[in-house]
Amino acid sequence: QGLGTKEWREFGRTEVIDNTLNPDFVRKFVLDFFFEEKQNLRFDVGIPGKKCGTIIFAAEELSNCRDIATMQFLFVICCYLSWIYYGIRTSDHDFIGEFTTSYRELSRGQNQFNVYEVLNPKKKGKKKKYINSGTVTLLSFKAESEYTFVDFIRGGTQLNFTVAIDFTASNGNPSQPTSLHYMSPYQMNMYAMALKAVGEIIQDYDSDKLFPAYGFGAKLPPDGKISHAFPLNSNPENPNCMGIDGVLEAYFQSLRMVQLYGPTNFAPVISQVARCAAEVTDGSQYFVLLMITDGVISDMIQTKESVVNASSLPMSIIIVGVGPAEFDAMEELDGDNVRVSSRGRVAERDIVQFVPFRDYIDRSGNQVLSMARLAKDVLAEIPEQLLSFMKSRGIEPRPLVPATSDSPSSEH
Repeated sequence: QGLGTKEWREFGRTEVIDNTLNPDFVRKFVLDFFFEEKQNLRFDVGIPGKKCGTIIFAAEELSNCRDIATMQFLFVICCYLSWIYYGIRTSDHDFIGEFTTSYRELSRGQNQFNVYEVLNPKKKGKKKKYINSGTVTLLSFKAESEYTFVDFIRGGTQLNFTVAIDFTASNGNPSQPTSLHYMSPYQMNMYAMALKAVGEIIQDYDSDKLFPAYGFGAKLPPDGKISHAFPLNSNPENPNCMGIDGVLEAYFQSLRMVQLYGPTNFAPVISQVARCAAEVTDGSQYFVLLMITDGVISDMIQTKESVVNASSLPMSIIIVGVGPAEFDAMEELDGDNVRVSSRGRVAERDIVQFVPFRDYIDRSGNQVLSMARLAKDVLAEIPEQLLSFMKSRGIEPRPLVPATSDSPSSEH
C-alpha cells in the first residue's frame, strides 16, 4: 500500500497448488523493509479453478511492523557476492590495472591461488610484450558480520518511546483557534499530528505499549510551580500512558489543567530519559525521545551537555519544530554535519534528528499524508543510530528462538 494512500499494488503471486491445506510454495517474495514507514501488507488467498478467476477466500492486513520483521518468510536475507572487482590507481589517479576475484577465493586466505596479475587492458592491446603491471598478493583475510536493524529486532531488542511536549506560553492560549495547542473538534493540531505520526510507527516495536509522556515549560496546580519535566498523566510515580491514544488523552487533559508559561528548557527531559537508558545498556532496549516544540531552546548550553552525555547511551532524540518560528539554533543539535560538543567534549555519536513540521505539510490539507511524510524523515536515522551504539559496545543480536507448537506464544 502506497505512502499515505488507500490504494493497493500487487507485488506478486505464487504458483497454484492443488488439493492441500498446507501448501509449500516454491516462489518466494523478498520485500524491502523500511523502519520509518508504516508498511501495510495484504495477503489474498484465492480458490483456483473457478470461472470468475481468483476468488478471494480470505484477506488480512498486517500493519504491525515488528511482527512483520520477525516473519522469516518475508525476510529471507540473501547475500550474493560472486565477483569482486579491484581497479588500482596511483595517487595521481593514473590507472595501473585491474583484477577480479571472489569471496570464496579470498576466504581461503594466503596461498598460491591468491596472487593476482594486475592488468591494464589498454596496454595489453597496444604492447605485444606486455605481461602485466604487477601483482597483488593476499596476505590475510578476515570476515566480519554486519548486523542489521532487523537482526536486533528479531533478537528481542525493544524500542522504548518517550514523548515530551512544549507547554510554553509562546504556543498561544489553547482555547483560541490561533494557538498551536488548540483542540479543534474537526482536526488534530500539529502537536497531536507529530506525536501520532511518529508514535504509531514506534509503538509496534514496544511489546508493553507503555509510553512515558512529559510536558515542559508550564506552571502546575495547585501552587503554580514551574516544571520542565512533568508527567502528562499527573502521576510522578508512573508517567506511563497506555498506547499512543493514551498519550494523546493525557496531553489534552494537561492542556485543561496547567498554565502555559516558560522558558523552553530541554535538558531536564533529556537527562530524565538518559537516566533510564543508562540502566539498560545490554542491547535489550533502545530509547527514543520525541520532543515537540514551537520555539528556540532557552537552555542551549545545558542541552548540548545533556546530548553529549546521552550520546554514549542506547538513546536517540527526535525534535519536531511546530509553528512559524525560525529554528536555526536547533540545527546545532542535529549532528549530521558537525558533531555536538560541550566543554571540550564531542558527542560520541550523532543521536539528534531535527525537522520543522511545516516542511512536510501537504498543500491539499491531507493530514494522513503530512504525518506519513514527517514520520518517514524523522525516523529514517533511528536504525543506523541503534546499530552505531550496538557496534560501539560490541553487542550482537540475540539468536531468534524458533517457535514450537508446545511453547507459549510471545507478544511482539
